[in-house]
Amino acid sequence: MQSDRYASPFPAILALAVPPRPALRAVAATAAGALVACGFQPLALWPLTLIAVAWLMELVVRARTGRQVFALGWCFGLGYFTLGNNWIATAFTYQANMPHWLGMIAVLLLALYLALFPAFAVLAAWLVTRPDGKPGARVFATFTLAFAASWIVTEWLRGWLFTGFAWNPLGIALLGGFESRGLALLAPWIGTYGLSGVLALLAGAPGIFARSSMGRAAASISVAVVAIGLAVVMHMPGPSAAEGSVRYTLVQPDIRQEFIDDPRYFERNFQRLAALSLPRLPGDRRVVLWPESGLGDFLRDGYPTYLYRIYTYAGDPVLARRRLGRVIGPYGLLQTGAVDLVMEGDEQKAARNSVTAIDGNGAIVGSYSKAHLVPYGEYLPMRGLLEPLGLSRLVAGQLDFLPGPGPRTLDFGAYGKVGVQICYEIVFSGEVVDPANRPSYIFNPSNDGWFGAWGPPQHLAQARLRAMEEGVPVLRATTTGISAVIDANGIVRAFVPRHRAGRLDGMIPPVHQPTPFARLGNALPLAVAALLMAIALCVVALGRRRG
Repeated sequence: MQSDRYASPFPAILALAVPPRPALRAVAATAAGALVACGFQPLALWPLTLIAVAWLMELVVRARTGRQVFALGWCFGLGYFTLGNNWIATAFTYQANMPHWLGMIAVLLLALYLALFPAFAVLAAWLVTRPDGKPGARVFATFTLAFAASWIVTEWLRGWLFTGFAWNPLGIALLGGFESRGLALLAPWIGTYGLSGVLALLAGAPGIFARSSMGRAAASISVAVVAIGLAVVMHMPGPSAAEGSVRYTLVQPDIRQEFIDDPRYFERNFQRLAALSLPRLPGDRRVVLWPESGLGDFLRDGYPTYLYRIYTYAGDPVLARRRLGRVIGPYGLLQTGAVDLVMEGDEQKAARNSVTAIDGNGAIVGSYSKAHLVPYGEYLPMRGLLEPLGLSRLVAGQLDFLPGPGPRTLDFGAYGKVGVQICYEIVFSGEVVDPANRPSYIFNPSNDGWFGAWGPPQHLAQARLRAMEEGVPVLRATTTGISAVIDANGIVRAFVPRHRAGRLDGMIPPVHQPTPFARLGNALPLAVAALLMAIALCVVALGRRRG
């Protein structure tokens, strides 16, 4: 028979955390989920994420039925994704086709779906271990292993089912400050989803110690040692970076969202970009990086004349490109966000969200089209059904964007080999680099102006994880911030804060040799999940044999 006594000196706290009534436990699970999001940026209170996951585990192991377990996991996910994704509601304030209050409804509806993934994670772990409501140390340790494994798998599934929504993986709470890496230093070996499994294991440790036979004092000391060790690791400074061989100028113009798509402000926007981009030395060979959405001109030939007259400098794409060449200088290479149209005769059928590379002569020397598009932002799913109901995209324009072919590396010779990931694409672990043609850096242009206060720092944190996983530096140029230069260790070497115009100049940090994750991708965290689940199943089988 299992004992319900704890070595922990805090039984009263535990009693409050796990109320006796199912309805109150559902409320507690929702609160725990909201607490998880406090460990992400911009609050970055990572101990709260550990406490919240430990809280969820205590609630689940005391549940009596699978239905109760699923409900607890779903309520946890509801709190997690409602608070963590609150920035989505801000997007509704920048369009006129739908009421702004619909923003929070959209956040809630998305959370109702995303909450299914934590629900299935806890249910799978509970079904494997079948805790009887009063589990001892062995059963709770087994549950912790199974929970970590199932969380890795369900989080990976969340990243690709129905095009995926990989935002705010649990393990991102283990990422340290700008100058440190925290436990995310494991990312090159186990990936982001593996980090989430590590966080689950850490969250389960106090429950294991508390149920062990080592006594209250020893259990408390063990928990304190683990907590102090984790705190030290989370704040350890990262390694210094060597200097690269390619010079960059990275521009943040601070063009607010309300002015991005208004043709009356296109010329003003251009002048802000240009003023921040002029060469400071004669013969300065450099890469100039401009954000997504900042440039209003159509840069390609072949569109109807009336479109150029409305949107393009002097009504001529050739003159528009030459002007860009004059801004960056004869030895510059500009990479800028741009919109390319898909035409059928003189009719616009669709568009592509692109990065266009232009040399000092004003010639287009390369381009990339975004592959992982944002539903409701860049295209309206089920348009024929939703448009008659009054729903539309959250950004200006009625044309849907078409996806590009996926990660590509553009070789610009002395200017380096660049892998482009536009905006939201950078959040997808294992999907940002062409492994057959590895880049020397990743350019991540973005328009974070419609992401509210919480979105931009969360976006930057996820870009840091991609740099660590792949061993490739990431340079982010955004319209309103946070723009940053991230080295291949995930350390932010320079940045421009939100809502401030500025430029960064320097040498692009060097690329590392391919990491284990760069070679094997998400097979690594899935292998970690399989190993953890195998151990859990073996322990369960041994326990049943002894019983």
